[in-house]
Amino acid sequence: MLSKEQRQKRIQEIIARESVSTQADLVNFLQKEGIHVTQATISRDINELRLVRLPIGKGRHRYALAQYGAHADVEEQVARLFQNFVNDVDRGENMLVIRTAEGHASGVALLLDRWRRDDIVGTIAGEDTIFVVARTTEEGEALMEELHALMLG
Repeated sequence: MLSKEQRQKRIQEIIARESVSTQADLVNFLQKEGIHVTQATISRDINELRLVRLPIGKGRHRYALAQYGAHADVEEQVARLFQNFVNDVDRGENMLVIRTAEGHASGVALLLDRWRRDDIVGTIAGEDTIFVVARTTEEGEALMEELHALMLG
């Protein structure tokens, strides 16, 4: 039986060489290698590895390791994710709620966290919703306007 670290390394290797679009696909690839896991385990591994689902055209996606570089690169990635996966941004005082396509909230929230902005205190992500806390009401309002602009491209 593989350790968690060994299993996650195999997941990274599979994702690097195969087009894996769903958790079930990943379970199947691992089973072909003799590694038996549940979808719940794969879901946890995906979150821990911070995998993101990237569009590959015609409404299809594939899992990939999130790439992080300079601040400008992260900002560009945030913009791309907002254009592709964010449906709405709403605000109440200094708190924002971002609605994403199902399954994309954690990837978007991770990039918001990696953006390392002083006006964002933190994020919490569910399946299709992200809760963002801005430092002040004014910064929340400005952030919402900026995020709306990112959605529109």
